[in-house]
Amino acid sequence: MGEWTLRRKAGFPGVPGPVVVCVMDGVGIGRNDESDAVWLARTPTLDRLAREVPTGRLLAHGKAVGMPSDDDMGNSEVGHNAIGAGRIFDQGAKLVSKAIADGSLFEGETARTWQTLSEHVRSRGSTLHFLGLLSDGNVHSHIEHLFALLRRCDHESIERVRIHVLLDGRDVSETSALDYVDALEELLETISGRPHRDYRIASGGGRMTTTMDRYGADWAMVERGWQTHVRGEARGFPSCRRAIETFRDEKPGIGDQQLPQFAVVDRDQRPIGAMRDGDAVVLFNFRGDRAIEISEAFEADAFPHFDRGPRPALLFAGMMEYDGDLKRPARYLVAPPAIERTLGEYLARAGLPQLAISETQKFGHVTYFWNGNRSGYFDESVETYVEIPSDTKPFEERPWMKAAEITDRLVAELATGRFKHARVNYANGDMVGHTGHHEAAILAVEAVDLQLARLLPVVAALKGALVVTADHGNADCMYELDKGGKPVAAALGGFKPKTSHTLNPVPMHVFAPGAPIELDPGVAQPGLANLAATVLYLMGYEAPADYRPSLVKARAGG
Repeated sequence: MGEWTLRRKAGFPGVPGPVVVCVMDGVGIGRNDESDAVWLARTPTLDRLAREVPTGRLLAHGKAVGMPSDDDMGNSEVGHNAIGAGRIFDQGAKLVSKAIADGSLFEGETARTWQTLSEHVRSRGSTLHFLGLLSDGNVHSHIEHLFALLRRCDHESIERVRIHVLLDGRDVSETSALDYVDALEELLETISGRPHRDYRIASGGGRMTTTMDRYGADWAMVERGWQTHVRGEARGFPSCRRAIETFRDEKPGIGDQQLPQFAVVDRDQRPIGAMRDGDAVVLFNFRGDRAIEISEAFEADAFPHFDRGPRPALLFAGMMEYDGDLKRPARYLVAPPAIERTLGEYLARAGLPQLAISETQKFGHVTYFWNGNRSGYFDESVETYVEIPSDTKPFEERPWMKAAEITDRLVAELATGRFKHARVNYANGDMVGHTGHHEAAILAVEAVDLQLARLLPVVAALKGALVVTADHGNADCMYELDKGGKPVAAALGGFKPKTSHTLNPVPMHVFAPGAPIELDPGVAQPGLANLAATVLYLMGYEAPADYRPSLVKARAGG
């Protein structure tokens, strides 16, 4: 048999109908207290599943999803990579840290991009710009990666460097920006104290207002970033710290991720970091989804999304390749994980029709990330991808998001009887969880539970199976907790919101009416990477030999 042959499973023929995977994005298993919006939500459907069907907990963070350590949160990118790949691959954060530690980012055959950038600015006496998310969240970037790049610039006698900072407050504490800015400024001051060194922060803005859009949801964010970072056209301040403090004074309670864009200016109100012909730019984020659009703005000659104005002749590189199919960016410092032979590719090559559906905010996760960071189709004749356009209004104002519309379309597609496998992502728990709005997060979880109630009878009628899980936690902890596990008081009353993901496990429920299956207690450290084999088992197929094992097995005596 060939490499792509799926072998039938001996002893269990699979369910007759479709096997549907439902990812409740950001719905983990929390502490069952007032910080836990999942526990506080009214979830009769999830409660029923926990009582009546095979149910377990899955690891969705740290080494279980390819992150450097178990202190690292999971995220939607690595979570969907692991689910779709059926195996654990070293992810961006780990790959970049390794390339810095062993020097391969800077020296040797693998360091051509860095060497090209360095020589480019040294030979021209031009500026090297760094753009990216300034935090240690380790989801899109890590501040220590930036520090290593800056120290290398100093070591290689690069005289002028500008940093364009995107403020986090989403993968880290909501108002922690100044901690990272102060640490960066300390390093810049040290380097700039040496002869022929001028290293400064040049511009910035919150990550949800500036630059870091994804999936084409709001190109105006990218346009604001372009005008700010490239042209220096934004509200001017003498320093990054002054900008942040002013915005906070003007709008008390604002989170870092929502801070407006700004430019650092000199005494004559001229931007100190506008990009010029001959400069070079490094986007130091390693995660792809929120890096692709700004990369296109820097690289694409034909660009319909906004007027870039006179475009400086720049040398641009990303920390990693963000889209392997589109080859964007053309230059990058560290090669991404090579994820191949995903569940989606096996099913496509076997001619088994599959459906992927979500709203815009998570559409790329059930397609691009699920398929191993691959754009497009494996075989369009057997794959259907459905994107439901997301709202552009704040998620806390519409915590139900597009969950009902997703279910409407999913039910209609399943009713055709065409699909053997479907995957759906409900973004509510994650996107609303990131806002820090406690009550809205409760409503978000309830909205997802309602959709599950709609799906169960449909799957049962089709004699299929529904695997309900999550890609990581978020809504399961909505308050910052101190070392003793108690909520941290907020300056304006109440408790300090937590807007980042959690280290908590996620649920797994396998609804397969009539199927003689049970959880396999022999699976060690069950995690997201076990789900691909579980799907194949429910479809009646053996998983490839190197996949993590199925979480279910035929029931004894069944």
